[in-house]
Amino acid sequence: MSKLRFDVVSLFPEAFKIFFNHGLIKKAFEENIASIHIHNPRDYATDNYRKVDDEPYGGGAGMVLKPEPYFSVFDQIPKLNKKRILLMTPQGRKIAQSDFSRWSKEDQLILICGGYEGFDERIRSLADEEISIGDFILTGGEIPAITIINGVVRLLPGTLGSAKSLEEESHNEFLLEHPQYTRPSEFKGLKVPSVLLSGNHKLIKEWRQKQREIRTKTRRPDLYELWEIDQLTTDHNS
Repeated sequence: MSKLRFDVVSLFPEAFKIFFNHGLIKKAFEENIASIHIHNPRDYATDNYRKVDDEPYGGGAGMVLKPEPYFSVFDQIPKLNKKRILLMTPQGRKIAQSDFSRWSKEDQLILICGGYEGFDERIRSLADEEISIGDFILTGGEIPAITIINGVVRLLPGTLGSAKSLEEESHNEFLLEHPQYTRPSEFKGLKVPSVLLSGNHKLIKEWRQKQREIRTKTRRPDLYELWEIDQLTTDHNS
């Protein structure tokens, strides 16, 4: 049995088949680190046209997703005891790296993708959390769902070659990742910082930490402020 089961409710299942057919994510599914199951609400529509949307009560532009197909498809999904049900919506809370870490400890994630001009309000009652990937509007919830699956699967043991590669990534512990260099040591007049060529691991570690702080303060002052607060709290409690 795989370590984490994804169930995705989507009107466009082909979006997921294309994306997860390459790279480390494909490897994770092939090696049973995770499994993914796509469920199309249109298959549970009861009319001859497989209609999943309708005009909103009270009038307004666009079409709204109907509750019946979504509740029907949700009811037939096998439920594991340790699960979270996430609804993709621009009205949801913006996700962070800590959410990926939290969700990676579940046995099952059920992702419900919206679309059109929105969904019947009663569909919200299915979800434990309402999730957004940013303050913008997309045509559907497939890209947010793909983002969540990608972010979670890469944290599962066995997906990456070394767990150590996760330790200093951007958005872990608030600081962005330090600059990275590889061969050649000089390219078009741009040189690798001499400290990285010194072989002095203590100095390299100090340089990298300093670069993380500088880069975060410059590019993401909001994260830098959180990091400073966290440092003060840590120092106070130690």
